[in-house]
Amino acid sequence: MRCIIVTEKRSTAFFMNGGAGRILSSIPAFEAYEKENPEDDFIIVCEGGMEMYAGHPTLHKRAYDNWHKGLFEEHLKHRNCKTLEPYRIWEYYNQKASITQAFDIEINNKGVRDLDPPSVWLSSVEVAEGVKVVKEVKENVSKQRVVVFQPYGRSAQPVGDQLVDGGGRSFHTDDVVKIIKKMQEKYAVIVMSEFPADFQKMGCPDPVAQPEGAPLRIWNGIINAADAFIGCDSVGQHIAHAVKTPAVVCVGATFPENISYKDDELFQVLDVGDPKRIYDPIRLSMEDHISRNNDGIMRLGDAAIKEILKELDKKVSDNLRGK
Repeated sequence: MRCIIVTEKRSTAFFMNGGAGRILSSIPAFEAYEKENPEDDFIIVCEGGMEMYAGHPTLHKRAYDNWHKGLFEEHLKHRNCKTLEPYRIWEYYNQKASITQAFDIEINNKGVRDLDPPSVWLSSVEVAEGVKVVKEVKENVSKQRVVVFQPYGRSAQPVGDQLVDGGGRSFHTDDVVKIIKKMQEKYAVIVMSEFPADFQKMGCPDPVAQPEGAPLRIWNGIINAADAFIGCDSVGQHIAHAVKTPAVVCVGATFPENISYKDDELFQVLDVGDPKRIYDPIRLSMEDHISRNNDGIMRLGDAAIKEILKELDKKVSDNLRGK
């Protein structure tokens, strides 16, 4: 007598952690999974950043905050749970895959492949709010063009009266002031930061817009309406890529191949970390000597600042010509 074992087919609950940039980077992989696995009624459980799925025609209805009432009994109990960690993918930590491709390898197991770029779906209110902020900033300083500047990543933290990033991802404040001063010769500036600062006290000639408490969805609208974006390894550059705003991105302790869009013609990625940088195995191990090696790697000289501003002028000029 043969014994036949029937394996129950369960759908999947994918768990996402980390910031909104990771959420946005996951979208192409989930779109591919949905297309290639139509039988899986999967859901996405987010520890943060779920709003980046808002408006997506299919993924928004699949996404839940991890504090959603009844999440376990109604949605998890009958599904297999899988926690995603792209930083633990071999191709990622060997600079053979971007974070978007690492999500795809982990979710779809198809190796490194080309994917559609991440997109965000802006509501009419979000678009209008972005246009309103940009218009007000232009009028306030009598400039025709607006640049959004995100100088600090998630690893930046206030220490006394200084803002310090031991992770080597953020601009140094003295360089931030130098860049803003030069930008204000031509552009209105909006700073995207959790840490408001009095830049005029630091010597900047014009007021610097800092929309405190603006929800991330409104930042999507602001970056969408801006003429260009400057930033570091943080969520702003992912938004700029998704809404197709020209950008200049400066990377230090992280690798451009992993975290930015060096093959996008709208992007200019400037690598100031090479050759000093050592790969920091975030979420794999904690190695103090690597962090210390990369500490200060984003401190810029005058030549690097000049290059950033030159590339910014190119991006704004190209954007005006409709490229």
